[in-house]
Amino acid sequence: MEFTIEDISETELERRRAVYAPLADSVRELIDAVIRTEVPDELIDDARRRIADVVTDLRAAQIDGPYGNRFTPDGAGMPWGNAVIGVRNAIAPPLVTEKVGDGVRAEFTLGAAYEGPGGHVHGGVCAMILDHILGEGASVDGVPAYTGTITVRYLRPTPLGDLVCQSWVTERGGRKKIVRGTLSDADGITAEAEGIFIEPRQWSGAVPPGVVD
Repeated sequence: MEFTIEDISETELERRRAVYAPLADSVRELIDAVIRTEVPDELIDDARRRIADVVTDLRAAQIDGPYGNRFTPDGAGMPWGNAVIGVRNAIAPPLVTEKVGDGVRAEFTLGAAYEGPGGHVHGGVCAMILDHILGEGASVDGVPAYTGTITVRYLRPTPLGDLVCQSWVTERGGRKKIVRGTLSDADGITAEAEGIFIEPRQWSGAVPPGVVD
């Protein structure tokens, strides 16, 4: 896995966040609007042309390939293209995690863009979120660990809306960590997962932790 060090200050990091986060938020609103709109056809065609113009403007200068795993010199992570927590990724909810004991926790909202069965979250999205949260839980001690295997058990459909996902380490042995996690709504757990997460063989602490798949 390759890492990129962005030689920028904390001030510049926050300036960039202030620029790109609202843009991604606007695109999230656009995605939701496209799914749920019932305006006349001529308005949709006009919107498509205007969106095409915006895309052309944004493509005038862009990086080659994906955003990648980036850090500032002082170790601040910039996983801004990440599908779950990416500040610049409009398909990410995005989740904001906090450390809780021997694991992590995130509160978030999933709307129309994440629907599978009517009114409920797609099972693959539930699995993606659990995989990420378990990975962050596995890395909470400062040593990154990546998914080896993960098993998800769906207890009942997860409704769209406000949700909580959390994870915690239950066992450590060599380079392996066993991590458990849950996805819940206001009425309790909707899905649970357990995974084996592996620390990189060559880990030396040279690259800041916190990037999980």
